[in-house]
Amino acid sequence: MTDSAARRTQGPGGEPAGEPGSGPGAGPRAEVRRVARVVLLDPDDRILLLHGYEPDHPEQTWWFTPGGGLEGAETRQEAALRELAEETGITDIDLGPVLWTRYCSFPFDGRRWDQDEWYYLARTRRTEAAPRPQALTELENRSLAGLRWWTSAELSAARETVYPTRLAELLRTLLDEGPPRAPVVLAPEIV
Repeated sequence: MTDSAARRTQGPGGEPAGEPGSGPGAGPRAEVRRVARVVLLDPDDRILLLHGYEPDHPEQTWWFTPGGGLEGAETRQEAALRELAEETGITDIDLGPVLWTRYCSFPFDGRRWDQDEWYYLARTRRTEAAPRPQALTELENRSLAGLRWWTSAELSAARETVYPTRLAELLRTLLDEGPPRAPVVLAPEIV
């Protein structure tokens, strides 16, 4: 099944209805971290990505979108805005709809992380020449190397690891066709 064939319906506020792994036949599974991520585009349609690495192995690097886990009773929208501000210092944005959802599981800092991620579209009217993190956690301080704006062409030509792994293709489709009518459910990504 293609990602576009696996679209979800939307709930109030444009968020996907339901949670991955819920519903009939879902069965028990490990606790899954609820995550909000931001696909932040500037006026030139460049995307902002963070450069991360394994704390004990700094040679293992990758690029990824800003975002993180929900805290307390905050909504995914609130988490997306908070995480973007903490990780980049950027607060002047228009938060749009959920573009994609995915389940991912990966090893990091000595443990396995299982995440249910929602990717929100966001636009900023101005480009920060050098965005600066404002409030990183101890783990983020040990695992972030920086951030930068990428054009779609740069992302498509990148030889570095980028998550989600299809981000270049997804961004090109977004720029060509606009946001999907309902969030696209991406294939699970297990590393």
